[in-house]
Amino acid sequence: MENSEIKTDAASANTPASEAAIPAELDQLRIERDGLRVERDDLRDTLLRRQAEFDNFRKRAERERQEHSQFASMDVIGDLLPILDDFERALTADSSSPEYAKGVQMIYNRMAESMKKTGLEQIEAVGQPFDPHMHQAIERVETNDSPDNTVVGEFQKGYQFKGKLLRPSMVRVAVPLAVPAPPRSDSKFLNI
Repeated sequence: MENSEIKTDAASANTPASEAAIPAELDQLRIERDGLRVERDDLRDTLLRRQAEFDNFRKRAERERQEHSQFASMDVIGDLLPILDDFERALTADSSSPEYAKGVQMIYNRMAESMKKTGLEQIEAVGQPFDPHMHQAIERVETNDSPDNTVVGEFQKGYQFKGKLLRPSMVRVAVPLAVPAPPRSDSKFLNI
C-alpha cells in the first residue's frame, strides 16, 4: 500500500502546479490560435487579390488579342491607300481607249469594295464643318459663299479603319472675306 500512497501523494503534490500551468498553456494556445487566424485571413486576402489580378490580366490579354486581330490589317490597308489614290487619279485622266478606262474603273471598284469589306470607311469632308481630328487644313479660302470654318474642297481623301483614323482628309477651309477697315478720320486734318 505504501506504493499506492506514494503515487497519490505525488499526484496530489503535482496537481496544484499543473493546474496553474493549464491556464498559462490555454492562454498561450489562444494567442497562437489568434495568430493563426490572422495569418489565415491574410493568406485568404492575398489569394483573393491574386485571383482578381489574374482575372484582370486574363481579360486584358484577351481584349488586346482581339484588338490585335481586329486591327492587324490596318497597316496593310494604310499601305494600299496610295494605290487607291493612284487609281482615282487614273480615272480622272483622259484616255484614248474607252475599254482601257473601263478596265481601270473595274479594278478600282473591285479594290475599293474589298477594302471597304475589311473595314475601310471614307471620311466625308466637302460641305462638312472643319474637324481637326478628321481633317488636315492645307489651304484657307476667303469666301462668303460658304459658312465660316466649312470644308469647301478636298485635295486628298481621308479614311477611317473600323472607326479609327487611318489618314486625315487634306482639305480647303472657308473663312469669311476680310472686310477692309474704314478710313480713319483724324480731327487735325479736318480743320485745314
